[in-house]
Amino acid sequence: MKKTSLFIILIVITITLSGCGASQQPITADSQGIWNHFFVYPMSWIIITVADLLNGNFGLSIIVVTILIRVMLLPLMLKQQKSSRAMQALRPEIEALQKKYGQEEQKKDPKNVQKMQQELMALYQQNGVNPAAGCLPIFIQMPVLMAFYFAIMRTEEIAFHTFLWFDLGNPDPLFILPLIAGLTTFLQVKMTAHQLQGPMRMVMYIMPIMIIVAGITLPSALSLYWVVGNLFMIIQTYFTVVKSPYVTTEIGK
Repeated sequence: MKKTSLFIILIVITITLSGCGASQQPITADSQGIWNHFFVYPMSWIIITVADLLNGNFGLSIIVVTILIRVMLLPLMLKQQKSSRAMQALRPEIEALQKKYGQEEQKKDPKNVQKMQQELMALYQQNGVNPAAGCLPIFIQMPVLMAFYFAIMRTEEIAFHTFLWFDLGNPDPLFILPLIAGLTTFLQVKMTAHQLQGPMRMVMYIMPIMIIVAGITLPSALSLYWVVGNLFMIIQTYFTVVKSPYVTTEIGK
């Protein structure tokens, strides 16, 4: 499974769980379960602590903590992108091997499957590439991002505060935040669309729609989180992917 596909599937699962009302009970220090006690509650505590430092402004707290988490995860993101670039550089040679040991050749001699795998592994070793290296950062990032997501949903104090023109505990009455969240999601996915193959490119249009629909029905605090996270990722992608000479030709296709 492609790393990008896996990342998108996990995001869809998160949105689906929240929309179905999963795990919406208020999070406290007494909440039971490993996920609640060691993941969601610490994130909730950080949000509350930062809000206290900012004179009780939970909107600013969400912005600050979102940026801090993204900065902390940045080395993992860069490692993931480095792995993706390395795999892209080897793509012509990988495709040549796949063509050499195509289905017809595999039917003639089942051992050709093993030969192809051996040559692929030799190719990876010669170039110092680990095809599984790009997956590990995702599995580390996702629990952190999901815990923060659910912490925003389940921190009771957030619902009693306002930020700018909206109540953090209610949907944006003007739909401005959901629309911005959808637009920034589209821009973020479009900037990395070269990594999507075939039908997966439809994600570029499906994901923004899902975000907008979710933003219209869910608390504005979540839309605020999506907007800030998307803006950070857009800036990060611009400097680490779009401006990179290694992927310019891919993006231009």
